[in-house]
Amino acid sequence: MTEVEDSDTMAIERRRAAEAARKERIFNTRNRVIGVDLSTLGGQVAEKQERQRVERERDKAFESLSAMHDALLKQQFAEEERMRAELSQELVQFRATHQRAEDSRDADLNFKQQVLNPPVSEKDLGPSSMQVFQGGDCMATERKKAQMEENVRCLTAQTQAKEKMRFHKKKAELLWGQAQVQQDLRELQLSAVEDKCKREAQVALSMFNQAQAAQQAQQQKEDRLKEEGENAMEVWHMMTSDLLTERPEAAEREGGVGPRVLLDRWKGMSDEQLNAIRRQREEQRAQKERQREAERQREAAWDSLRMAQSREEEEEEKRVQEKERQKRTEMDRYNMQLAREQLTHQQYLDQNVYTNRPAASYFTQFGASSR
Repeated sequence: MTEVEDSDTMAIERRRAAEAARKERIFNTRNRVIGVDLSTLGGQVAEKQERQRVERERDKAFESLSAMHDALLKQQFAEEERMRAELSQELVQFRATHQRAEDSRDADLNFKQQVLNPPVSEKDLGPSSMQVFQGGDCMATERKKAQMEENVRCLTAQTQAKEKMRFHKKKAELLWGQAQVQQDLRELQLSAVEDKCKREAQVALSMFNQAQAAQQAQQQKEDRLKEEGENAMEVWHMMTSDLLTERPEAAEREGGVGPRVLLDRWKGMSDEQLNAIRRQREEQRAQKERQREAERQREAAWDSLRMAQSREEEEEEKRVQEKERQKRTEMDRYNMQLAREQLTHQQYLDQNVYTNRPAASYFTQFGASSR
């Protein structure tokens, strides 16, 4: 494609685009007749931007509040984990110090230790020692003493264990109370921060509503002043116009095409015009009377013609009825003749042809036996 063809194509496309834009401007009735209110559109755009700005600020405030809540919750979770770890460590240390397996009552069985070790056992003495006899117990005193000492140690250990457990329980309860107090304080702080954010949001919303109300009041005031000015101008125009001043000259048209008077300014006709209208009305009435007289004569002629036609139709109907009556009379005579002939024929059949009729016994003889 050459440069000339390219330039022609571009020129054609440019003309087509210009034509399309021109059609859009011409055939858009709203823009052509009403136009576009740029000030109103600008106000709407500014209002929308202000609303979006307030929404963005509110979203930022909510995001900061959420971040602060998340941080406080994380801190609370970390504190709870630390307290659990400390309690677990103290419990393990207490068990390792005061609840050892070696100090239990059955430690001698578990660790194979013998609590009572007499200097010489009964097996080592033998029967020749003359110290152990059947039924005797030479170690009874030492064994009872050792048992009593063992009981005292067990009671002492149990008492100490109970005291330590009571102490640690009180300590755990104290720590739990402190944790609850701290948690309550955190909740109070969080609620205070949340209330503060809510108050700030309410203040911002109230300021926005006040601004909107002030703007709306100003707009209503301007509209009212504009309407009052337009009403005053309309009243002044009506007072100074030809409609209320009633000037006869205002209704006269000076040349041009159309009626000779302006209908919106015409206040009435003169005596000459009224007399001319009356004369014309009288002529129209006389002409109408003549037309009515001619109509009455024409109606009378039509009535006489219709009466003559009615008489002819009645005479024709009478003739037709007479013919029908004669035809019915002839038909009756013919039917009577046929009836007499049929009666004579039936009598002949009954008297001469059907002379040997079967009796009732003839019909009852069939089916009377089994054969």
